[in-house]
Amino acid sequence: MRFSEQPLWLVGFRPFFALACLSGLTLPMLWALLFAGALTAPPAPFSPVQWHAHEMFFGFGWAVMGGFLLTSTKNWVKIRGYHGTALILLVGAWLLERAGMWFAGSLPPVLFRLSSNLFLAVIVVMLLWSLIRHRQSDSFRDNYFFLIILPLFLVAKNLLLSEDNFQAGAHMTMALFRIAFLVMLERTVTQFMRNALGVGILRNPALDTSIKMLALLLVFASLLPAALSAWSGLLLALLLLVRFVFWKPQLALRRLDIGIMYLGYLAIVAHLLLQFLAQIAQPAWIGSLPMHVFTFGAMGLIIPAMLIRIVNGHTGRKVVFDRLDKSVLWIMIAGFVFRIIIPQVDPADYLRWIDLAAACWFACFAILGWRYIPYLLQPRVDGKEH
Repeated sequence: MRFSEQPLWLVGFRPFFALACLSGLTLPMLWALLFAGALTAPPAPFSPVQWHAHEMFFGFGWAVMGGFLLTSTKNWVKIRGYHGTALILLVGAWLLERAGMWFAGSLPPVLFRLSSNLFLAVIVVMLLWSLIRHRQSDSFRDNYFFLIILPLFLVAKNLLLSEDNFQAGAHMTMALFRIAFLVMLERTVTQFMRNALGVGILRNPALDTSIKMLALLLVFASLLPAALSAWSGLLLALLLLVRFVFWKPQLALRRLDIGIMYLGYLAIVAHLLLQFLAQIAQPAWIGSLPMHVFTFGAMGLIIPAMLIRIVNGHTGRKVVFDRLDKSVLWIMIAGFVFRIIIPQVDPADYLRWIDLAAACWFACFAILGWRYIPYLLQPRVDGKEH
C-alpha cells in the first residue's frame, strides 16, 4: 500500500485531529515555560504573546477547524472529499507554518510570510471550492456564513502578527471562531439532544439568524464605533441566554458528554459579557480574561468532546463516553478553574495556576492522543472505506 493510501489520509479529520492532539499537549506547555522564563523564544518579528495567541488559534485551533471542516463539508455537499496526496500536502504546510513561526527571526521576510500563510490560504481555497462548486447539493442554507468568514481568517491572522494591530487581530480571530462554534452548536446540540435524550430544542429561524448576523457584525468590531460594538456584544449575549433557557439545560447537564457542550455555550456568553464590561467600564483587573474565558471555556471544553465523538463515529465505533473519556472532560474543566477562576481570588500565585492549567491541557490531549491516534491510523472497524 502506498503512503498516500494509508488510513491516516482517508478523510480530513484523521491527520488534523492527530495534529490537534499533539499541538494541544505541547503548545500550552511551551507557553507556560516561556511565560515563566524557563525557556527563551528565538528572535522573531513579533512578541512572545503574539506567538502564543497565533499558535493557539492558527496552530491548534485550525488543526481542529481544518479537520472538522474538511470532513463536514464533504458530508454537507455529498462528495468524496479531499484525501490522499491533498491531505499530505496540507499537513506539510501546517508543519511548515509551525517551524516558520518558531524560527521567524532567522527567515527572510518573504519566506516567513509564505510559510505563515500557505496552509491557511490553501485550505480556505479548498473548502470554498467544495462549498461553492457543490452548492446545489448543500444540506445547510446557512453555509454562506462559512463563505464569508473563511477568507477573513487570513486577514485576522496577519493583523494578529502585526505589532500595531495585534489587539484588532486577536478580537477578529475570536469573533470568527465564535461564529464557527455557534453554527456548529446549533447543528450538533439539536442532534445530540434528539438522539441521546429523545427531546427537541428550540430552533427558531429568526432567533438563530439574528444570533449569527450579530456575531458576524462583531467580526468588524474594531471598525465600528465603540458603543455600537459593546452594545451589540451585550445583545448577542442576551439572545444566546434566551435561547439557552429553551435548550433544556436541566436535562443536558445531567450528562457530562452533552452537558460539556452547554458549559462551552455558557462560556461564550460569559466571554461576551466580560468583553462588554471591558469596553464600557475598563476595570484594571479584567486584562485578557475575556479572551481566556473563550479559549479555555469554549475551545477547551467543547473541542475534546467533539474529537471523541467524531473519531469514534467516523471510524465505525459506537459514540459512547466511557470513564477515560469523561476523565478527559473533567481534566479540562479543572484547567478552566485553574486558569480563569482561581487567579481571580489568588492572583499572588498566578504563575502556579498558569502551570496547572497548561498541565491540564497536556494531560487531556496526551490521553486523547494515546487513545485515539491509533484509531486514526487504522481502517474503519465497520468495513466502510472512509
